[in-house]
Amino acid sequence: MAYPVPTGHPPAEPTTRHTHAARRKGVLLPVVGLVALGVCGLVVLGLVGNTVGPGGVLVGALCALLPVGPVVATFLWIDRWEPEPPRMLLIAFLWGACFAALSALLINSSAALAVDALLGRGSGDVLGSVVIAPFVEEALKGSFLVGLLIWRRREFDGIVDGIVYAGLVAAGFAFTENILYIGRAFAEDAMAGQSGGVLAVLLLRGVFSPFAHPLFTAMTGIGAGIAAASRSTTVRVLAVLAGYLVAVLLHALWNGAASVLGGTGFVQVYVVIMVPLFIGLAVVVIWQRRREARTVAEQLPSFAQAGWIAWSEVPLLGNLAQRRGWRRAVKQRSGPHAARAVADYQAAVTELAFLRARIARGSVRDSAADLEHERLRALAKARARALGMPDALTAAWGNQHPPGWTPPPAPAPGWTPVPQGPPSQGYATPGYGQPGPGQPGPGQPGYGPSSPGYGPPGPGQGPPPTYGAPGLPPRGQQPPPGPPPGWVPPPQR
Repeated sequence: MAYPVPTGHPPAEPTTRHTHAARRKGVLLPVVGLVALGVCGLVVLGLVGNTVGPGGVLVGALCALLPVGPVVATFLWIDRWEPEPPRMLLIAFLWGACFAALSALLINSSAALAVDALLGRGSGDVLGSVVIAPFVEEALKGSFLVGLLIWRRREFDGIVDGIVYAGLVAAGFAFTENILYIGRAFAEDAMAGQSGGVLAVLLLRGVFSPFAHPLFTAMTGIGAGIAAASRSTTVRVLAVLAGYLVAVLLHALWNGAASVLGGTGFVQVYVVIMVPLFIGLAVVVIWQRRREARTVAEQLPSFAQAGWIAWSEVPLLGNLAQRRGWRRAVKQRSGPHAARAVADYQAAVTELAFLRARIARGSVRDSAADLEHERLRALAKARARALGMPDALTAAWGNQHPPGWTPPPAPAPGWTPVPQGPPSQGYATPGYGQPGPGQPGPGQPGYGPSSPGYGPPGPGQGPPPTYGAPGLPPRGQQPPPGPPPGWVPPPQR
């Protein structure tokens, strides 16, 4: 898809009292949410402790930690192109581990008692496991995704984001559930004077099926990702509902195989249905990640032509391996703070690329201009911070500098990065601040001719743009007409 070259001057960041109120709200609400989730977690801990005892809780928690680490790490690995805010990922995990787990425990127990009273003793266990629990648990886990779609839709860029959030919610839920089941096995072993129950439950839930809950809830996540990319309200509702129903069906099939079909039936369901579905989900994730890579690569040339990034950065930003190499080189030469600044800059570029792709598809309409200006301001700040760090860009070229290039002199003792604030005049503010003591400025050796902070040109490239800050060119200047001679799109991974 061809994207238009951005034009115009985004407005400077507003500083009205409404903006300050929004910022306070953005800090207060997550804090209140974390406190509420913490209270839910304490209540869950108390209920589980009352059922299996303190020893069961301790053993269950220690054993439940073993599978949750690799599961969470897997979803964080998936979320590499545009890492979601750590705060939101933490809230997603706690939502599953605390609120969803507590609500499911209370609702499932109450429903099982009601079924026992209506249909006879023992009926509640079977119906509760096969019918009630799948509907209740998938609804509670999926409610977090629905909430994101309603109140934080900007966090959703597609199917990958839906799978990541769904996976972390489900990982949290499974963590608490594993504490209960493993702790119950420990208590039963202690009462019967036997051993082996804890190991059997840990192998079943932690080794053979650690991704069971994430696989179920990922269906709702896929539906939420489709809804986020759709322009039709009907499609959005149906996509989420269809994903939820598929999650319920898979959950019911899994529980039914374990409680009704017996060992042989459970193994058949596991091998014939669950394993292929897990492989299919992995294929969907890989396909969507490559699609994200193409989206970013298609946007980068227009960003460079508008002056938001340098042409020499296009191949570095269009490939995950190049991004990692850039951060690694910066960390080795300038330390972790400079590498963190480069990582933030890379994330800001990706977020803007995804947003502009969604706008081009028509998925964002009413607030498109405001969201784009917000992402542009974030990109400008992130780039300014990166350029305030020594060698944040030049380290990425290693030993492949252009002929005749020499590295800039080392900073003087006591040198600190120049503090960077938002541009005072939108995105046309030239430069990035005055160089610190001993720090070379534009036009001095090591920076190439007239390069205000873009670093040396890459091999075979001409001088980088000279029109100042990471926004649009100042009035009276035009962006370059296209990439320099010999430029080719970055390879995709």
